[in-house]
Parts: sequence; structure tokens; C-alpha cells
Amino acid sequence: MAKTSNIEPNADGIGAEAKATKTAAPARVAAFRTGLSAEARAAAYLMAKGYRILAKRFRTPVGEIDLVARRRNVVAFVEVKARATLDDAAYAVTLRQQRRIIDAAQAWLMAHPEHAEFDLRFDAMLIAPRRLPRHLLAAFDAST
Repeated sequence: MAKTSNIEPNADGIGAEAKATKTAAPARVAAFRTGLSAEARAAAYLMAKGYRILAKRFRTPVGEIDLVARRRNVVAFVEVKARATLDDAAYAVTLRQQRRIIDAAQAWLMAHPEHAEFDLRFDAMLIAPRRLPRHLLAAFDAST
């Protein structure tokens, strides 16, 4: 009798077991963990300032929003950037990223129409080692 595998190939023609053994490069894993940590710090900082976190890491086909937060009648779409210095973090929010965040915000609002009448704002939260987070209110707007 021939030995058969219990692993079914997926759409790529690769078995689930073979695909599961793929590992990410150590630098990518470190960057991912840094990002998660920065987003957690940013969320805690916003909550201390009176914001309520509505969503974290909201993903759409057009982009991702790190945090969606609300305070009073304002819904803020927050991009979190962690770099070695706060200045480096500030320069890391590119025009292309801004466009993707704006498009993702439109998708979030379509999924959450109860927030469509609120004032909307696009903020940035800058994170650097051994520094308090810096919250940039209205870091960019949808007209860019």
C-alpha cells in the first residue's frame, strides 16, 4: 500500500503543514512586535486623554487604520508611527499612506454609519523610546 498524506493542498497547491513551516524574517517579526507595542501605548495614551477606542488595526482592501477613537462628537482616525526619534516618526506618514488611511476611513464609516454625522479628524501618534507619545491633532486632512 502506498503511503498517503492527510494534508489537503490549498489553493496554492501547497499543503497546510508545508505552509505553516514558513517563518518570517527576524527583522519583520521585530518590526511587527514594535508596531503592536506602539499601538498599545498609543491606545492607552488616548484613553488617558478621555478617548474611547472604537477599533484597532481596522483592515480593508485599500488600507489599514491603526486606531479609531472617539471623544465627544469627534471620531479620530489615528496613524501610529514608532521610530527612533519623534521627528523620524513625524516624517514617516507619507502622502501615499495618508490617501490609504482616508480610503480606509471611508470604508470604516460605511461599516459604521452611526458615526457618519460626527466630526472626523485624521491624527498621528508619534512614539519614540524613552519619550511620552506625541499626539498630533489633525495631522492631515482628506483634501490632500
